[in-house]
Amino acid sequence: MVRSSVPRLVIAAPSSGSGKTTVATGLMAAFAARGLAVSPHKVGPDYIDPGYHALATGRAGRNLDAYLCGPELIAPLFQHGARGCDLAVVEGVMGLYDGAAGEGELASTAHVAKLLGAPVVLVVDASSQSRSVAALVHGFASWDPQVRVGGVILNKVASDRHEELLREALDAAGVPVLGALRRAGQVNTPSRHLGLVPVAERHSAAVGSVAAMAAHVAQGCDLGALEALARAAGPVPGGSAPWTPASAVHDPALSAERRAPRVAVAGGPAFTFSYAEHTELLTAAGAEVVTFDPLHDERLPEGTAGLVMGGGFPEMYAAELSANAPLREAVAELAFRGAPVAAECAGLLYLCRELDGKPMCGVLDATARMAERLTLGYRDAVAVGDSVLAVAGTRMRGHEFHRTVVEPGAGAAPAWGVRAPVRRVEGFVQQGVHASYLHTHWASEPGVARRFVERCRTS
Repeated sequence: MVRSSVPRLVIAAPSSGSGKTTVATGLMAAFAARGLAVSPHKVGPDYIDPGYHALATGRAGRNLDAYLCGPELIAPLFQHGARGCDLAVVEGVMGLYDGAAGEGELASTAHVAKLLGAPVVLVVDASSQSRSVAALVHGFASWDPQVRVGGVILNKVASDRHEELLREALDAAGVPVLGALRRAGQVNTPSRHLGLVPVAERHSAAVGSVAAMAAHVAQGCDLGALEALARAAGPVPGGSAPWTPASAVHDPALSAERRAPRVAVAGGPAFTFSYAEHTELLTAAGAEVVTFDPLHDERLPEGTAGLVMGGGFPEMYAAELSANAPLREAVAELAFRGAPVAAECAGLLYLCRELDGKPMCGVLDATARMAERLTLGYRDAVAVGDSVLAVAGTRMRGHEFHRTVVEPGAGAAPAWGVRAPVRRVEGFVQQGVHASYLHTHWASEPGVARRFVERCRTS
């Protein structure tokens, strides 16, 4: 029985907008500056925050989503990401106890903290309160006895006097104050319709933002006390072994000597949404993974046998993507000859005839446009028919997060039947193409990667 005692902290808050990302990213960078190997994690399906975490630590940012992957995979995935690290910092999602709608605590920060046996540091926006902060913290600390709130970081503190009042009030709550951060606009990062602007779109500026977060947190927080709290976490509950991509896709029938097909994975500023485990699973399944940038590369990598295009912001780069006609033509040619193509959200838009009136690849007989309404939420899905990713009847959980509309929303052969908020079919399966708005986490169903790579070998 393998047990892990990686020192770890979960950074949570009473609600969104309290400053979790600033504090978590700043802590990661501040600990890394002390010479610690820091493992960065994010609760939930968010793709953007892990990019800042990776910049802060020099390691891949990883998600811990108990809805997409199931509670049983949270500890193994955490241990996989934290292998060889001195300390792990886990940024929460929404408010501490907010989980998947209608599912109780499932996928909440509190749920993940319990699965990891990790102490919670509560980031409180103190900008409009003084003594009331004690009642707020007491409520969060006592709501679930299995959640250990080990300390508080006060954010947006106005002055020395304000901090003094807050600390006096919290003395009675029995939860130590581990930091007090003044209001600091210089650590803010720009946002737009789906959250923060990804690192890949503003790398130089993002480096400065992360450095400012680290300095801000190091100045206002007791790093020694926070590290001591992390080191007191003890073993991860359950005794599960770390997840590994090799064991996840292992198939004794497949020879290690078989040809390694080249799988091209879209990257660059327009395609920034991906889970680190996806490329790890493709590699473990025998693929040679090569990245390319649809904004700048005029051809696919030489010898491409399959194509994976995840999420991102093609709507922000529609003109540039459209102007790269040689690559659009290469993608269409690959798809029309039946090569495996897996496209999620941004990839779906790129395969349409057009996006906001700009010509795209024309693989799908559909058009895409920006919409006023945000589509957001977890989804239960079942594969409607066989595809390069799954056989009919395969069940997966996914997440939608977009402010675009594709018309029609499904092809003659849909990708998924979806339950929630209403029953419907969505996406497209044609020849080797599987295109959908649904973001899925392949660690929950590693056969997806194995099937895709095998199709790349035989197509």
